[in-house]
Amino acid sequence: MAGVTDLPYRLLCKEQGCDAMYTEMISAKALFYKSKNTKALLLSELRERPIAVQLFGSEPDLMAEMAAGIEDAFDWIDVNMGCPVPKVVNNGEGSALMKNPQLVSQIVEAMSKKLKKPLTVKIRAGFDSSTRNAVEIAKRIEAGGAAAVTVHGRTREQYYSGTADWEIIRAVKEAVSIPVIGNGDIFQAQDALRMVEETGCDGVMVARGAKGNPWLFREIRAAFDGRPVPARPNGAEMREMILRHAKLQLQYKGEYTGMREMRKHLAWYTSGCPHSSALRGRANTVETMADLEKLVWEFFP
Repeated sequence: MAGVTDLPYRLLCKEQGCDAMYTEMISAKALFYKSKNTKALLLSELRERPIAVQLFGSEPDLMAEMAAGIEDAFDWIDVNMGCPVPKVVNNGEGSALMKNPQLVSQIVEAMSKKLKKPLTVKIRAGFDSSTRNAVEIAKRIEAGGAAAVTVHGRTREQYYSGTADWEIIRAVKEAVSIPVIGNGDIFQAQDALRMVEETGCDGVMVARGAKGNPWLFREIRAAFDGRPVPARPNGAEMREMILRHAKLQLQYKGEYTGMREMRKHLAWYTSGCPHSSALRGRANTVETMADLEKLVWEFFP
């Protein structure tokens, strides 16, 4: 979800009913070396709380030290041990940690001892089909002092292909006493309800299903509350959400960066809409807020 769950988009999801937020994934090493890009990733606001800062790394003491240095700005610290991208995995970080249970224990223990705020960890079903060790890893995470664990029902080998195995989420839930958050293939409100029913998980994490779809949170919120699920947004609602998103991008990132980042969001917002391929082609030329407004009003008159 790098490049998706930044501050502007989190604010929109919060308004739609999302209970808890996570920053984009931040490297502990980048924090240590005071990377300029990292400072922007740490930006948050009171109105989006509760929010966790999401860290990744593989050095226990460094992870603990960097987390302790920023914990006061967040409600809890989350460690990503599920990211499948090669540049993270090849450094022994993200889902590569699923291959090293002992190191998982060392990281969680070091961070738990150092932090005042709660620590949570996100994992996958395993690294590949031959090492589906989420239950063992979750037990180590619990023993190390973490407050909760999130389980994505795919291995690193699968990336995001196929179908998430919710059975592994249920197995983890039965194996540990800390809260378990289920993740994988939540694209509509009914998916969230079914995940809770089938796995017994304590919460549901939405990732790819939220791309261009902040309304998903109001739908899930209604379903969990036992209320009728709101209708999908009409053209006018989509137009207003896109324009509001763009204005937030303008406010926090400036026109040059903000409008270029909106190009991908436009593609996600309009996926499946009639003539969306033509809009995506034109979206790639958007450089100013005026360009974007003109395009959106043409698409959603």
